[in-house]
Amino acid sequence: MSDAVDYFRAYARRAICRARTMPFGRSKRLQRVIARIYHLLSKEAAYGPNLDHISDFRAAEKLEKTLR
Repeated sequence: MSDAVDYFRAYARRAICRARTMPFGRSKRLQRVIARIYHLLSKEAAYGPNLDHISDFRAAEKLEKTLR
């Protein structure tokens, strides 16, 4: 399941980099929350396989798409 961990970490890094380039405001805060969600998902995925990660990931990804 290390692939899931790597993917979640990559999404977290991308979200953090995107948040760093944003001006201060609500969208920047939301982008940082999304990065935290991806980071927590990577930690949970490291402990073992769990299909609940997929629904959480899709919800975070959907929220991130609304910010663009």
